[in-house]
Amino acid sequence: MAYETEDDETQYCFPAVNSSCIKTKRSTHESNVMYVFFSLLSVWTVFLNLLVIISISHFKKLHTPTNLLILSLAVADMLVGLIIVPIEGIKLTATCWYFGDSFCGLYSMFIGLLLSASLCNLALVAIDRYVAVCHPLEYPQKITTSRTLAIVCFSWFWSSAYNILFITHNGYFNRSSIKDVCYGQCPFLVSFAWSVTDLFVSFLVPCTLIITLYLRIFYIAQQHVKVINSLMKSGKHVTEGSARRKSESKAALTLGIIVSVYLFCWIPYYIISAAGDTLIPPTTANSLMWALYCNSSLNPLVYAFFYSWFKKSVKHILTLKILQQASPLVNITVDYHS
Repeated sequence: MAYETEDDETQYCFPAVNSSCIKTKRSTHESNVMYVFFSLLSVWTVFLNLLVIISISHFKKLHTPTNLLILSLAVADMLVGLIIVPIEGIKLTATCWYFGDSFCGLYSMFIGLLLSASLCNLALVAIDRYVAVCHPLEYPQKITTSRTLAIVCFSWFWSSAYNILFITHNGYFNRSSIKDVCYGQCPFLVSFAWSVTDLFVSFLVPCTLIITLYLRIFYIAQQHVKVINSLMKSGKHVTEGSARRKSESKAALTLGIIVSVYLFCWIPYYIISAAGDTLIPPTTANSLMWALYCNSSLNPLVYAFFYSWFKKSVKHILTLKILQQASPLVNITVDYHS
């Protein structure tokens, strides 16, 4: 527990420790409002992403390579809402770190894992949509469910290994040797060499790949739609293959929105990483970081607006129809990727 004093006295996170951090004073009302807000945000994020996870896991028709990637992204988003949002909420409200130095290292590693895994999933989604739209005849042979599952597992393993190396080399588990850090603080500390490395490995390379692929996807998708619309206007019969291409293009555009929203929230994180704590005020840094965390609650809303299968599956879940024996075999889809 934090040390409580009178209003005119300085409050410390750990009054018995000489190197304790100073605690920012907040009124009881302000603290209660912040705790309620972060609690609701955590529950909302977990609930929405759990709907996505249950939907894709339960219904057989949704067991596609693309949906496996969406499932993996939803798992990362749910863990953000379940673990990161509550801990960051406590840290921001109490202005102290009460969980110890060892957990600070584990927690920092966990944040890096979820962020890296999410960006890997988005890169895989971009590759999946690129093959589906630009090479539709080769898609069934190249992108299979089993192959996608193996790649997703590898991406999580790689993200874990990279962030373990990242955290251990930056001294998160030996914080007593770090200068100018008071007790009761878990700051974001990265050496210049690792900051540059992480900037390229975790941001510039995957983001350049994602943006390049989606620019190509949007161009090809636009050409497909123009051809199909011209055929329909001329009264010619539209084949199943053409209809499928239009569906793939629609799915690519929808996932492109998800990627765009994510990158919009993600870029500020690397602004903090590149600029460092000395160049950005704490309030601004907190706002930029929370924009990234709040993104985990936005993706399911995108699914709700653009995916008809998600709306149908949510109705089945909330009305408990998924408890019926034959519910996994229900055709929850309307077209190929709607």
